[in-house]
Amino acid sequence: MNTPAHVIMPIVDLLRAPDGPRDRQLLLGDRVQIRQDMGGWCHVQADKDGYAGYVPTASLGPARQATHWISAPSTHVYSAPDLKSPDQMALSFGSRVSVLSRAGDFAQTTNGFVPCVHITPLATRPGDPLDVAALFLGTPYLWGGNSRFGIDCSGLVQAAYLACGHPCPGDASQQENAFGPPLPPGTAPRRGDLLFWKGHVAMVSDPDTLLHATAFHMAVCHEPLRPTLERIRAHGDGKVTSHLRPQSNLA
Repeated sequence: MNTPAHVIMPIVDLLRAPDGPRDRQLLLGDRVQIRQDMGGWCHVQADKDGYAGYVPTASLGPARQATHWISAPSTHVYSAPDLKSPDQMALSFGSRVSVLSRAGDFAQTTNGFVPCVHITPLATRPGDPLDVAALFLGTPYLWGGNSRFGIDCSGLVQAAYLACGHPCPGDASQQENAFGPPLPPGTAPRRGDLLFWKGHVAMVSDPDTLLHATAFHMAVCHEPLRPTLERIRAHGDGKVTSHLRPQSNLA
């Protein structure tokens, strides 16, 4: 039987095996189902996307209901409602917290005090995934990363769509199959479209510009669309395999 739990660390790697390679990451407040507790390690499945893997048992706590999410690119949790008080941890965009009360410009959470301007009620969601993705500009590239402190191409797309309330799997190959049929070859790209290659995904920022997390620059960045397509092809990763227009971009 699965046991519900939630992540109690700012970030935890979701591993392929105990002490194995990282496949993805979970953030503070992410809910999981514990499939097996092995004493020191738990095999879990994430509620947000169904991704399964192993995390340290110490990174999990009893399931609780979050009330707000971190809507700033990142924030600090303080020991008191005072910006000069010691900071206890840093949290990424998308982390979930439980607000207990308000103290001036700070919200008291179960983890400490967070600036009110950095949190948003769970029911309030942004409307444009591309605007969300732009919050990650400059974030360092990290294979399997899912946070403002390090993210990869599919992690960026997932963070953007989940923030807007749209289901989104964690890997590029899964995303390629999740966002509808591909557009006909030669379709002009428009803002919000997704382009896929083998093992990579990018968002179209405007008809001439991509926004993606790329190992070429080791960061989330804007790049000119046509030269980037040519560079990727020249480096042996081939042509675009799918050009998709997610439902949120069909209007």
